Amino acid sequence: MPFFRKTLFSMFVGAAMVLPVAQAYEVAAHEVPVPDTVSPALQQSIAKGLPLNWNQVPKDAEGWRKAVSRSARQVSAKVDALAGQLNVSIEESDLAGVRVFTLTPSTVRPENRNRLLLHIHGGCYVFLPGKAGLQEGLLMAAKGGYKVVSIDYRMAPDHPYPAAMDDAMTVYREVLKQYPADRIGVFGTSTGGGMTLALVLRARTEGLPLPGAVAPGTPWSDLTKTGDSYFTNEGVDTMLVSYNGFLKGAAEIYANGHDMKDPQLSPVYGDLSGFPPTLLTSGTRDLFLSNTVRVHQKMREAGVNADLIVIEGLSHAGYYLLPSDAPELCYYFNQLNQFFNKHLKQ
Repeated sequence: MPFFRKTLFSMFVGAAMVLPVAQAYEVAAHEVPVPDTVSPALQQSIAKGLPLNWNQVPKDAEGWRKAVSRSARQVSAKVDALAGQLNVSIEESDLAGVRVFTLTPSTVRPENRNRLLLHIHGGCYVFLPGKAGLQEGLLMAAKGGYKVVSIDYRMAPDHPYPAAMDDAMTVYREVLKQYPADRIGVFGTSTGGGMTLALVLRARTEGLPLPGAVAPGTPWSDLTKTGDSYFTNEGVDTMLVSYNGFLKGAAEIYANGHDMKDPQLSPVYGDLSGFPPTLLTSGTRDLFLSNTVRVHQKMREAGVNADLIVIEGLSHAGYYLLPSDAPELCYYFNQLNQFFNKHLKQ
């Protein structure tokens, strides 16, 4: 390299090395169009815009109870209709004092007769009690031909941390009495995804055999506002919209003063080595995209057999909230079915 070019190069590199790193920068306001790369069903969902109540945070425990009750009434009616449409039976019972719903399709596939899927519903540790939390479980039972047990765990504000995880572990211990661990799969979305990760961490700590495979969908793996997509997808995600709304309020009321970076609350901070095969799912507009990517990266670094699906145009949890014949929904459950069929013993 000629002397003057070498000198200029050295000056440029030296200057670059001492430039301060920007802590943040502003992005000009701009329109985010409805993408033409997604199905008409998803286009319609995106076009509805942001929910009106995303930043209406209840001021006290009674306010949370009223919000939960109102939401549960609306969703439960849809769940009953969906169960009929999918021809899946719902049986309510309890396992060691924890209420569960057993979801059985009209036909359990032969390869799944000795398998069980454990479902942990979402809802920010506050929402979707009872039947309201069954939509994802019903779809998996129907589309995969699996028997699914969905855990109706206790939630805030009346039952903050660690009540939800205590209930999930109680049910897991009980199903271990009926099924070998390598025939049990665990899945759930959002809070359910975070709890799926935390369940594996806790099962390992307690010396229990680990599930044969797990599928945390867009997991709430970090209850703090940490990660790129909390900022880059703010206002783009049409489900959660922003951390600075009911999401932050729900995190605080569930954590109840505990360190939010405790791995049982934010499992991305745990030791993820030794995990069973894992399928992680998110969307390009998902506020929790970074939550999902960070878990995947950490698992891969630890040698875990971990796959990541990122679906075009989807906001948080959007893959199971679409009409049951929407291509994105069918793709998700097809991938989930293939994953469990590959990794669970028959």
